[in-house]
Amino acid sequence: MAQPPLTRRQAEIIEFLRTYQGEHGISPTLEEMAHNFGVSKVTIFGHVAELERKGVIKRQEPGASRSIQLVKEDSEAIDGVQILGDIAAGCPIEALENPETLHLDSLVPRGRDVYALRVKGNSMIDDAIADGDLVLVERRQDARDGQTVVAVLPGEETTLKRLYREKNGYRLQPANASMDPIHVPDLEVRGVVIGVVRSL
Repeated sequence: MAQPPLTRRQAEIIEFLRTYQGEHGISPTLEEMAHNFGVSKVTIFGHVAELERKGVIKRQEPGASRSIQLVKEDSEAIDGVQILGDIAAGCPIEALENPETLHLDSLVPRGRDVYALRVKGNSMIDDAIADGDLVLVERRQDARDGQTVVAVLPGEETTLKRLYREKNGYRLQPANASMDPIHVPDLEVRGVVIGVVRSL
């Protein structure tokens, strides 16, 4: 389905959303969008409402501050997934954004915001996630205990581990008996692993 025609300002807002989400892994607030364009929050709200009416964006949770998501065209939803960089399966590292396109066709679920990261290390080897694999990650900000997540630690380091909530924070559990878990008081979830791609 072709994208409906957009005004110049609407196209600029879409580009800003795409860039911001790529850099931060989350959507901007209306205040951040208004500040970027030098307009009022009311003006931005009007543009967002019109873009939603045109089906170009959607709000996952009405009223939530960071709920705006871009709606991909059908061909984009199944054709390719952005590889954003590397993710540590070992000692945490800084995740580097270095976009490539991974063509997966039917492996990518329709209507889900999915990206890929290349695994560095073997801390998740017992979950069949090995060094050099690509993990498919659904972009989310929450996860259930036991799910494998992309987690950003307080020092802005990023790691791939199973998430467990504890009394005084979180435990990031490797799937490798030779490695110790990571305990942190706080973290940010950037997504949940939904699949693994391996080159044979």
